[in-house]
Amino acid sequence: MEKKFGLIGATVSHSFSKSYFDEKFFREGLRDYHYDLYSLPTIDDLKNLLAENPELAGLNVTIPYKEQVIKFLSDIDTDAKKIGAVNVIKIEGGKLKGYNTDSGAFYESLEKWYPRTENSKALILGTGGSAKAVQQALIKLNIPYEMVSREATKGQHTYESLQQDGSPISKSNLIINTSPLGMSPNTNSFPPIDYDLLTPDHYIYDLIYNPARTMFLQKAEMRNAHIKNGLEMLHIQAEKSWAIWNN
Repeated sequence: MEKKFGLIGATVSHSFSKSYFDEKFFREGLRDYHYDLYSLPTIDDLKNLLAENPELAGLNVTIPYKEQVIKFLSDIDTDAKKIGAVNVIKIEGGKLKGYNTDSGAFYESLEKWYPRTENSKALILGTGGSAKAVQQALIKLNIPYEMVSREATKGQHTYESLQQDGSPISKSNLIINTSPLGMSPNTNSFPPIDYDLLTPDHYIYDLIYNPARTMFLQKAEMRNAHIKNGLEMLHIQAEKSWAIWNN
């Protein structure tokens, strides 16, 4: 029986999710399983997508719909509700249930790479759905954090305030970009922070994986900071998605 899965977002052409699942389906002999990319101009277009694709059994959700999609769900997993963002949807009997695998995937990826100490402190760039998942993972890892947003009401800091006082960058040896700045095709953009404050003691994590080395990571690497992109996190969350769809 044919089963369809896919990714919804405003811009999804950059995503590696389709190639990941296509290879997985081929490797496991699942010839009737398909994964497609669905670019939705607005989240309200989800209704038409579901109506036109009754074979859909599951969806991944990316920027900027991880929070907006919640209103379409019949049910939401406890962790996803706590985080306030959904990146996986299981479709069964016309009902949509939301989950969050971003937080668990980030947790596993970070724990293997970042050497935690009692002085660990994180700075999260961005305040969207991905940032909420990162916050939850940092709480579980007992890593204190502060937020940076374009708007003063959404975080402890703004990019403008960091230009005037860069101490949050100096004091946080873990800096995580959860914003889309630098994501393909807009590869020349990057978070506007003072990169000269970075040192070899900094660990710089970009949730973006396409391109593999964003301008954010390149600028950090030039200061000899440790860098990591989001590809491993993508793979971990994809497997967690697959487990949910097949449960």
